[in-house]
Amino acid sequence: MESLGGLRLNCRAIGFGGLSGLHIGDDLVLTAVSDLGYWLQAQLVLNEAGQPLGLEGLRKGELSDGLVFGLPGKLAHDAESLARLPDGTWLVGFERWQRIRAYDDIGGWGRPAPAPPELRLAPLNKGLESLTILADGRWLAISEGLELEGRNLMRGWVGQPGAWTPFSYAVSNSYRPTDAAALPDGSALVTERRFSILDGGFRGRLMRLSAPLLASPSPGAILRAEPLLEAEHLPRDNWEGVTAFHWRGRQMVALLTDDNEFFLQQGLLLLFALRQAG
Repeated sequence: MESLGGLRLNCRAIGFGGLSGLHIGDDLVLTAVSDLGYWLQAQLVLNEAGQPLGLEGLRKGELSDGLVFGLPGKLAHDAESLARLPDGTWLVGFERWQRIRAYDDIGGWGRPAPAPPELRLAPLNKGLESLTILADGRWLAISEGLELEGRNLMRGWVGQPGAWTPFSYAVSNSYRPTDAAALPDGSALVTERRFSILDGGFRGRLMRLSAPLLASPSPGAILRAEPLLEAEHLPRDNWEGVTAFHWRGRQMVALLTDDNEFFLQQGLLLLFALRQAG
């Protein structure tokens, strides 16, 4: 992967932090959701070399949780993942109250979307962090902490509402999946994160699930991703978002951190180009 630089996002200028789900379209429109219950959209500005210069035309608002009267804390609006269907519908995965909601407009009311039934068993704060639409239209969803057979397998699903195939996503070294982004060749990128006080806080890495693994996994299959960017190639921070898009014939990848609105963390948007366009 070729590094193209990045942006430090100013949560004061935006009005909030906690960005956890990311999508950038081929038109360079950036959409993100926050685990504080907000959404934002802006135009990503690149120079001729593809290096990010900034964001323009910021729009933002509260993300509808489907309730007339809000619930306390983050219970109803902890948005963690973001995906877009071919027809333009937005899908947002929520934690705590584990569910998926669909929005014709990201700032609209929204409606419930069918989620894998097992998702309701996910731990309170370790639900659907990873959600994307594969090249063939199937949904890929991976939980952050619905553990199987110990601490090294996380429950994931591939398919569509009513036709889910459950699989096991293999993790190692205390990393957990935090987002996913489909690539045109049928593969998918997955961000992983871990936290350890003894190891200096947050670490992150970027993995890839190959197209053959995702093509037709048998129920309960164990899928192992291969590394694309190891932890030493990324700043130490809370990596929670990934998206892929095309720009001038290049396959681009963007990674996002969640600053938790904590002064020791920062919101980062890093941009890369895959050396071989998909």
